[in-house]
Amino acid sequence: MKIDDELIVYLEELSYLRLSDEEKEQAKIDLGGIIGYMDKLSGLNTDDYPALSHPFSDTNRFREDKVSASYDNEKILANAPKKVDGCFAVPKTVEG
Repeated sequence: MKIDDELIVYLEELSYLRLSDEEKEQAKIDLGGIIGYMDKLSGLNTDDYPALSHPFSDTNRFREDKVSASYDNEKILANAPKKVDGCFAVPKTVEG
């Protein structure tokens, strides 16, 4: 991929940045180096390695879903200044 002035201007517009002429030249050099490095990586032989979705071999360790005792609703609402239908009643914060 060729990094030219047209691409830098396009990236400027996408990122809502305004670069000086020196910054544009430096961006061309930097992006060229990044693309060159990626090209170098694409040349590596990876046939002996399995495809991975991420680099870690950890698996999810989910706990078994068991029904357990919950909090007593009456105890929770015992000190509530206002309650409605078994819930805390709070002042309206959003007009709608």
